[in-house]
Amino acid sequence: MTNVPPPSSLRGAVDLSSLVNRPPAGAPAPGGPAAAVPAGAPGAPGVARTVSVPKLVLEGNDANFGEILDLSMAVPVIVDLWASWGEGGAELTRLLSKLVVEYAGRFVLATVDVDTSPQLTQAFQAQSVPTVAAVIGGQPVQLFNGVVAEAQVRDVLDRVLELAAQNGVTGVAIPLESSADETAEPAEPELPPHHKAAYDAIERGDYDEAIAEYKRALASDPRDTMAVAGLAQVNLLARLKGKTLDEIRSAAASRPDDLDAQLLVADLDLSGGHVEDAFDRLLGLFPSQDAAGKNRIRERLLELFEVVGTDDPRVPATRARLAALLY
Repeated sequence: MTNVPPPSSLRGAVDLSSLVNRPPAGAPAPGGPAAAVPAGAPGAPGVARTVSVPKLVLEGNDANFGEILDLSMAVPVIVDLWASWGEGGAELTRLLSKLVVEYAGRFVLATVDVDTSPQLTQAFQAQSVPTVAAVIGGQPVQLFNGVVAEAQVRDVLDRVLELAAQNGVTGVAIPLESSADETAEPAEPELPPHHKAAYDAIERGDYDEAIAEYKRALASDPRDTMAVAGLAQVNLLARLKGKTLDEIRSAAASRPDDLDAQLLVADLDLSGGHVEDAFDRLLGLFPSQDAAGKNRIRERLLELFEVVGTDDPRVPATRARLAALLY
């Protein structure tokens, strides 16, 4: 097994620790926008893939942390440095274990006992326990020390996922077995054949075939809401495939009247977690378009609603604004 890297290779971390003391809504964030992870994070933004893991909650140590660093190239890894004598550590680990299941594999949790992993403790510069950090694309991100309220932990995790998406680390971890440390959930029912075929095609990166399978599912049952959402999601992946963040944003900036370029940068915004930015961009374009352009924007917004989830609280407000522009 690969040993943990020396402390020097885990320095220069992005620091998101200020997120645990965020200002009220509307006030500027203390650290400004999340900084980019140093070079080395793979892939184009927004292109998700699945990766198999033994469990969503892994035990990290000096001997196996190289493997966990490799895993962070595909999916963000939250690192929980704890000790049996640390006040509140067990409570925080239980909370993180619950959230890793609730977030459905969008990140993996690695618990590290500082008493048995001195190299990792030094590498993450843990001055107290519990200490929580993250690794994204092989690079560390400092999060917070001590016990933090659940709402604040969720805020931090959301920013971690946003930062990961900006750097192409958008995988989803699929556990091969359940863990006693993970919150048990009912087993998912077996996917219908077209859904299973679409899922397999997405894993292969064959988005055209996945689109075709979801369309076949809808031809069989137009009320199949899972197929509607799946088709919207894979359409987004197909539009972003093979394009880089810089290419998309440069095209949109240099061609402000090019509707295709503006629609694509809205896709990029949404894939990176900037949902309001994507919606605002499209609604802002709407009044200046002809009838055909307005219809394209309307259709794209309806599709992005499905990607976000129609039960997302941002969707009804945006739908109301769209309706006001239409009528």
